[in-house]
Amino acid sequence: MRTLLVGLRVTDLDRSRAFYQALGYTVIGNVAETPFGSLTMIKLPDDPFVSIELVYDPDRPVTDTGGLNHLAIQTDDLLGTIEQLAGQGISADPERPTAEPGDPLVTLLRDPDGYLIELVQWPDGHPAGLTEEDFRTG
Repeated sequence: MRTLLVGLRVTDLDRSRAFYQALGYTVIGNVAETPFGSLTMIKLPDDPFVSIELVYDPDRPVTDTGGLNHLAIQTDDLLGTIEQLAGQGISADPERPTAEPGDPLVTLLRDPDGYLIELVQWPDGHPAGLTEEDFRTG
């Protein structure tokens, strides 16, 4: 088994699509009518598969994002990403993250519906994701 994607309900599809495209996502396809609403499939350039499904139904706007804590997105150049996003009106907190040697650089931002996005730059030599090694002590 493997996780396929996360479906995020969005209130304004155009605004959300523009936000995620500013983060680097590409629209892969759309499914016009489903019981959930219209679906827009997006992925990052280095991902082999769709990772987020933007779910839009004008009759069901987002009223609460409390069920999802956050999405984490890896970047190879966090400071450059923050600068690029700022140029598009998207602010990160903190704007100049710092980390101890060997720790990841991390900043946070919010999408148009208020979902929390964590941007992470792994330290040199770290695998592309979290592994059991990250949780071993001593």
